[in-house]
Amino acid sequence: MKDDQKVQRDVMDQMKWEMGDYSTQIGVAVKDGVVTLSGHVQCFPAKWAAERAVKRVLGVRAVAEEIEVRLPGSDQRTDTDLARAAENMLDWNTLVPKDRVKIMLEDGMVTLDGAVDNWSQKVAAEKAINSLTGVKGINNRIKVKPVVEPKEVEKDIVNALTRHAQLDARRITVESHGDRVVLSGSVRTWAEREEAEEAAKAAPGVANIENNIAIV
Repeated sequence: MKDDQKVQRDVMDQMKWEMGDYSTQIGVAVKDGVVTLSGHVQCFPAKWAAERAVKRVLGVRAVAEEIEVRLPGSDQRTDTDLARAAENMLDWNTLVPKDRVKIMLEDGMVTLDGAVDNWSQKVAAEKAINSLTGVKGINNRIKVKPVVEPKEVEKDIVNALTRHAQLDARRITVESHGDRVVLSGSVRTWAEREEAEEAAKAAPGVANIENNIAIV
């Protein structure tokens, strides 16, 4: 297990590698493997990229993200204008079911609500708007309402985990309880933990994920 100073250096190097000059705006503190990100950036994708970069680093056990998005004057938009743009992005995205996702705006914070058939559609709705100019954050409350047998869900997820080259499926246990899936076991990095969760989310019939995978 790496010490906190080593984790901090690796996190800063990884953010610089992936984000360039944006990384200098973000503070990094580490205690017992828990990384806290602070500071501010000028767009939501930079905030998202910072969190993604940190999770790739070996030794990171959890992330507390406290980055603030401060839009420059040229990127400021009214909530009405931003809501209209977000609705257009969802309408143009063929992966998002028509008229199933509702959008609410409050000072640049986007809340997505509604119900879709699978997790991929939920993720597609968020990705469709996360790069829109003026977005400060996204709260994805979209519900997934599938109808699939639990055993079939478990089988599909185990097969998906096995296909992923970065994962050792033998170290991960999958349990399905209705539309809720519980993952347990252990992996080496936070990125692998998230990779397992993403693989599980892609399976038809998954509405909720409880990720209990440990990082060792």
